[in-house]
Formats: sequence, structure tokens, C-alpha cells
Amino acid sequence: MKKAPALAALLLLLLAAAAPLTFAQQAGSKIGVINSQVVLEKSAEGKRVIARLQEKDKSNQAAVDKLDQEINALQTRLNTGRLTLTEEQLYNMNADLNKKQTDRKRIAEDASRDFQDLQIKLFNKVQSELIPIIDQLGKEKTIEVIFDLAKSGAVYFNPAIDVTEEVIKRYDASKAATPPAK
Repeated sequence: MKKAPALAALLLLLLAAAAPLTFAQQAGSKIGVINSQVVLEKSAEGKRVIARLQEKDKSNQAAVDKLDQEINALQTRLNTGRLTLTEEQLYNMNADLNKKQTDRKRIAEDASRDFQDLQIKLFNKVQSELIPIIDQLGKEKTIEVIFDLAKSGAVYFNPAIDVTEEVIKRYDASKAATPPAK
């Protein structure tokens, strides 16, 4: 019976001695952060991706704007000619107006879906190209974990652990070394 309290005391003593050792190991761990949004905005490839998306959005908007102009012109003709047009002409113009409005809605939805698909495709491509660079940087700097500030919800970090600029440099260098794919 007297051995149980002595054994418990010895166990507590061992745990107390091991706690600082565990804390020291954790204190030596390095954490890195990257801001993927900044990489996208500042890297050469990220700028190309953003420009391509803006171009796609601009062309989509032009197609929708063209239909808007046609719809407005048809509505104006319909409103100004109500008293002078025949019943059949009014019916045909209304049918044409409804068709154009339906086409506009369909084109806008298709354009939005196409834009989102392209955005996902391009962002995933950039991300897949960044992962090996981030992995290599983490190994070189013996970083245990790297968080993405754009997605992690971090509220504070020491700027000394931010590896974003280094990732941008390496990403740009890797893209400069390879010929552009068509």
C-alpha cells in the first residue's frame, strides 16, 4: 500500500521533468505564413491570370450590353408605336422582346458560369504550381507549417515569418525558366 503513493509521486516527478522538454521542442517549431492573394496580385503569372480573367469578363459584359441595347431599342419602338402598329405587329414585337430578354438571361448565366469555371481552372493551376515552391521553401527554412493568410483567418503574425515575397520571387523565376505554354 505504501508503494502506491511513492509510485504516484515518482510519476508526477517524471511528468514535471518532461514538461519543459516538451515545451522546448514545441518552442523550436517554426511557422510560416503566405498570402496567396498577394502572390496572385504581385507575381508575373498571377498578373497574367488576372488580366485573362478581366478580358473574359469584359467580353462577357460586352455581349450582355449588346443585348441590353437591342432590348431597349425594341422596347422604345414598341412604346412609341403602340397606337400605330397593328395587333399582329404588336404581338410579334412583344414575342421578339420576350425572346431577347430570355436570351439575355441565358447568355448572362452562361457567361457567369464560364467565368467561374475559368477562374477556378486558372487559380487551381497557379496553386498547383505554387505548392512545390512552398514545399521546397518550407524544407529549406525548416518550417513546420505554413499558413495561408488569405484563407487561415490569422489575426496576428510576426512579419519575419512571412514567406510571400520569397514565394513570388521563386514563382516568377520558375515561370521565366520555362517557355510559355500555348
